[in-house]
Amino acid sequence: MYPEDIQKLLDKQGIKAGDLVKIKLHGREFEGTLMPKPESGSKDSIILKFANGYNVGLKMDAGFRIEKIRSQPAIAFPSGSLHFKPALSKVEMIYTGGTIGSKIDYLTGGVHMLTKPDELLYDVPELAEIAEIRVNNLMSIASEDISYMEWQKIAKSAADALNKDAEGVIITMGTDTMHYTSAALSFMLNNLNAPVVITGAQRSSDRGSSDAFTNLISAAYLASSSNIAEVGICMHTGTSDNEWGFLRGTKVRKMHTTRRDAFKPVNSRPIATVDGKGRIRYISEYKKVDDERADAKVNAVTKFEPKVALHKVYPNSSPELLDYYVEKGYRGVILEVTGMGHAPVSTRHAEYNWLGNIKKAVDAGTIIGITSQCLYGRVNSMVYRNARLMSSAGAIYCEDMLPEVAYVKLGFLLGNYSKEKSGELLGKDISGEITKRSEIEV
Repeated sequence: MYPEDIQKLLDKQGIKAGDLVKIKLHGREFEGTLMPKPESGSKDSIILKFANGYNVGLKMDAGFRIEKIRSQPAIAFPSGSLHFKPALSKVEMIYTGGTIGSKIDYLTGGVHMLTKPDELLYDVPELAEIAEIRVNNLMSIASEDISYMEWQKIAKSAADALNKDAEGVIITMGTDTMHYTSAALSFMLNNLNAPVVITGAQRSSDRGSSDAFTNLISAAYLASSSNIAEVGICMHTGTSDNEWGFLRGTKVRKMHTTRRDAFKPVNSRPIATVDGKGRIRYISEYKKVDDERADAKVNAVTKFEPKVALHKVYPNSSPELLDYYVEKGYRGVILEVTGMGHAPVSTRHAEYNWLGNIKKAVDAGTIIGITSQCLYGRVNSMVYRNARLMSSAGAIYCEDMLPEVAYVKLGFLLGNYSKEKSGELLGKDISGEITKRSEIEV
């Protein structure tokens, strides 16, 4: 609701939110849709949405004039259903929330999740030509609020869909922790024989620059037409709407806060790319769909040990923090250290020496995994003295695994295997998380 003086002016001319209006201000004219007033921002401004999708606030002062061009329906997402062509591949879209399924909340000025994912589907009529999509409204949650319990729920839903009649799965979610989810599903979905495509958006679906719809279309092409039997993330490869990548779920990371091509493969190349016409280009080796295993059952192995931590080691960091995890009963800790796998273990100052604390944690039964803050490249316990000391103390070097992936993997292992077996498997590849030779793509 606008302040009283502005609302009186609007009421006098019969103008309501959603109407197309023209505003004259200081010799300039602005035409657009009148938007509801957010709670935040200047109280003496009127909000217009231009035809290009962007909003602007115009301050009401002595030179301000507004007139209605025409009435328009109330501002809302359209509703309805798509009618799919016959004989298309069956794809289940598991909706979990995030920016891809969000719009501006004009009460707060922020973005909030849609409650009806069908609204998103209806906004992309192109999907009716690509696949027969069934929507599973699993949850509506921001990705930063997702826990391992949501990973379990998503994995079970994906397995159920594929074991029923789906030939591919799309999972829509927020991007902030998408790479954690892709890693978790890569470990949890066993005996996979179909593409599981995770996608999202960097910009909400009611913005003119939104990437929600093109990402969803590209994900639909991959889920319905590719022969990739892996979990991966589908997002822009660049800033233009030319190409989207399918990035292995255990080799991908969000590398930018806002860019549409925020997700990059690390120590790997994309599995494939897809263009706007649905043409898929396979780039690197991958697990392929095996038609002879068409009836193979997907097993959702979803047990997870939450008492696992990911901890960054930095100059002046206290090794007593490792003692805290052990005292609190943590069964595993992934240390994100420097370079090829180095923590301060030969310092001149005893209070900053991690070696004794690492050995004490290992002796107490806590698995200590080593990854690098560098992200690109791999850790190696045999090159420098400090790494040799850490390895001798029982730390496990995780090759070219990303820190977040190692964290998720260790939680998965400890949830499903003994401590001894978990330690044995941590440094071995089970879902494409470790490569014999890193493929550097910066």
